Amino acid sequence: MNTHPSLLPRPSRAALTALAASLVLLTACSGKDQPAGAAPAGGMPALPVTVLEIQPTKAETSIEAVAQTEGAREVEVRARVGGILMKRVYEEGATVKAGQPLFQIDRAPLEVAVAQARAQLAETKARVDQTQREAARLKGLLAQQAISQREYDTASSDNAVAQASVQAAQASLRQAELNLSYATVTAPVSGVTGRSVVSEGTLVATGGGTLLTTLVQVNPIWVRFSVNDAELAAAMPEGRFRAQAIRGIELILPDGSIYPVRGKLNFAASQIDPKLGTQQLRGEFANAEGRLMPGQFVRARLITGERDGVFKVPQGAVMQTDMGPVVMLAGAGNKVEPRPVKTGQWSGKDWIITGGLKAGDKVIIDNLIKLRPGATVAPHAPGQGPGAGAKPGAPAAAPAKG
Repeated sequence: MNTHPSLLPRPSRAALTALAASLVLLTACSGKDQPAGAAPAGGMPALPVTVLEIQPTKAETSIEAVAQTEGAREVEVRARVGGILMKRVYEEGATVKAGQPLFQIDRAPLEVAVAQARAQLAETKARVDQTQREAARLKGLLAQQAISQREYDTASSDNAVAQASVQAAQASLRQAELNLSYATVTAPVSGVTGRSVVSEGTLVATGGGTLLTTLVQVNPIWVRFSVNDAELAAAMPEGRFRAQAIRGIELILPDGSIYPVRGKLNFAASQIDPKLGTQQLRGEFANAEGRLMPGQFVRARLITGERDGVFKVPQGAVMQTDMGPVVMLAGAGNKVEPRPVKTGQWSGKDWIITGGLKAGDKVIIDNLIKLRPGATVAPHAPGQGPGAGAKPGAPAAAPAKG
């Protein structure tokens, strides 16, 4: 059943007055306690952004390349005498010092050889004594003209031959003693040992020297890398590469951290690789704690010089566009202003900006994806934005009760 509008009950004047008052009150309440940076009712609020007020500074110029570590010395430990390998006296993979015993070869045959050499030396010395006495006796007879000169000369020659035999016997004894000392195979340099190639009880051959293990010196450690010759020349202040001008080398480890000790350049190839157009370089780094291992892939940053009057901007604040690199500034009236810039190289986590900025510019470093040119922002310094004082994980404030 439809009811005619004229038959509906009309609100009283008092009810209408109360409704109007309620709307006015709600409107007044909604405009109270607006956050800082909010636009007036009906407008978009200003976006809070973090800005850096940049100032010119000095920055090192550098060039990076993929690099690989290697031992400063990589030595093959070989047997210098033959015999049965009796014992391995080192722990595989352990660090050893130069002169530390690694293997023991059977000493018995070598000790016999030493004894034989000593006996041979004693025999030759006895022969020298005999020939000396004979030469002295014949000399007296020659003075009495009882013998011929030829007989005396023969006796003198026999004595000289005997003395030479003594020297040969002494050398043989020395060689036998050296061979005996070689029965204990020692580390030629300090470094990290490899696995044992020959098992205990194996007959070690004398010819060529049997390979027993390898030894790698890791302190210092070397780092090999190659750099494009044109890029290397462009990174040098003088426009050409000079090894003496290199200030040092930094290593970027696989986890992104910087190796705490800078290295030095200890080799630069004298020619450019004709196939790749690169120059081979090598750096040397202290590695007392053994943090770097041979064969490890890292990034080498070659410090080529220093530039003055440049700006450092976080990498995330530089956007790559069709027009080139651009940063967003908080300009006059806190309006967003895109600014094309000229980038140099990286310095840690920052871009080196060589053109397009001036001292005092306020570079926006966050919320970049939400920005549009001309929009109003609410800039603040790092660590001073909305909620900067709140503790992580703290619950939000409860809404006020009406």
